[in-house]
Amino acid sequence: MILLLQAAPLVLLLGLLLSGRAGPVPAVLAALAAAVPAVLASVPAADAAGLLANEALRGAFLALKPIGVVAGGLLFHAAVTQETAAAPTRPDPRRIFIATMLAGAFLESVTGFAVGAVFALSSLRAMGLGGAPAGTMALLSLTLVPWGALGPGTALGAALVGLPAQQIAAATALPNAAWILLLAPLLWRLSALAGVPVPANERLVQAAALLAMAVLLVVLHGVLPFEVIGVVAPGLPLLVLLWRLDPPRGGKGWRRAGALLGPYLGLTAALLAAQSWTAAPAWAPFPELPGLPITHVAVVLWLVAGLLLLRRPDGAAAARQALERARKPAIAMLLYVVLARWLSGSGIAASLAEALAGALGPAAPYAVPVLGLTAGIVTGSNVGSASALMPVQQALGQAAGMPALLAPSLHNFAGSAGAGMSFAVTAMICGLLADGTRPVRLWRLLWPSMLAVVALGWIAVAMRP
Repeated sequence: MILLLQAAPLVLLLGLLLSGRAGPVPAVLAALAAAVPAVLASVPAADAAGLLANEALRGAFLALKPIGVVAGGLLFHAAVTQETAAAPTRPDPRRIFIATMLAGAFLESVTGFAVGAVFALSSLRAMGLGGAPAGTMALLSLTLVPWGALGPGTALGAALVGLPAQQIAAATALPNAAWILLLAPLLWRLSALAGVPVPANERLVQAAALLAMAVLLVVLHGVLPFEVIGVVAPGLPLLVLLWRLDPPRGGKGWRRAGALLGPYLGLTAALLAAQSWTAAPAWAPFPELPGLPITHVAVVLWLVAGLLLLRRPDGAAAARQALERARKPAIAMLLYVVLARWLSGSGIAASLAEALAGALGPAAPYAVPVLGLTAGIVTGSNVGSASALMPVQQALGQAAGMPALLAPSLHNFAGSAGAGMSFAVTAMICGLLADGTRPVRLWRLLWPSMLAVVALGWIAVAMRP
């Protein structure tokens, strides 16, 4: 009976979203209402009110980071719009591929928190594309979430299970690289649905670029810190294709290329420099949670965007429009993070995971990728996924006799993949589309990606020593 009550918030949330009867915000409000009796049944009555209040505050603090990053990303995009206005915007397969699988993945690795999808969607909309196909293609940019924002989720998960982050990242790279390659046919199908079919010769070019990115993702862990690999792996193929797409010619061409790439290179340099300041002051109202340092991605984005906006005569108006676009996604992200904190802080998430593993018996190892994907979808971030279930997954792997790295790395992979298709992220993308598209339409197009994540996880479990 308690398990049914504990499962009710997620069942209600999924039911409302998948049915299309409610948008992201009404659905999560209903789930929050259902979570209250579930929490009351899961913790002592005297502690329930305090837990709900404290976890809501912690959720608001955690949500402040992705909200700040998304708003900062939109401000940065508004700041560089003038510079990129002269860029060709005709929709074609090469530009779609660059915007999603390469540029979006690169920016996600630099900034994190689904900003790669925000930039990818902005590029697609500049080409005149919209609706569910464009929203889903934008989500395909979130393929390097374990390395997003230079890898805080991977680092946190490694700390929680007491294993080296570099080793977990290296083990995560194997299924992640295979997943990237499997997404190519899905991108081609989505492009065709958007009215831009991909010819055979272009498919070969795109497959080669993805293969290069996948190989770099795997081999670079032996020579580089994992934090920067998510920048290098998509960045090198991105530069090659951008050069081939529109090589600069003469002084005017180089100046134009500098105007286009300068803000992005400057932002990347600023973010990498900020990450090198390891002892930066931080606001940490909750000692058990990572603080908000002055070098955080959100702070750097706002500062760089602010400086760029000051150069524009219409900078104030552009900033207001960007922040207005951020309002609905911010509300959705706040509510979803609070729900995730209620479920994890009360022990409901762990209880449901343990019940599922116990019911599966010898097949329990095969629950690891499923639980990881679910944790990512519910929490909306690799940090949240690792916080909620990484120790549970490690214990499940140990009980099943799995190698020490396997369960944590599979959770890191599947949880990160789920974060890119999560309630919060799909709600944000639908809010940015602002054309009536609901998350269920994105998920209907994304099911091959979800299936590939689970299948790759099961293959890894079946091949374990």
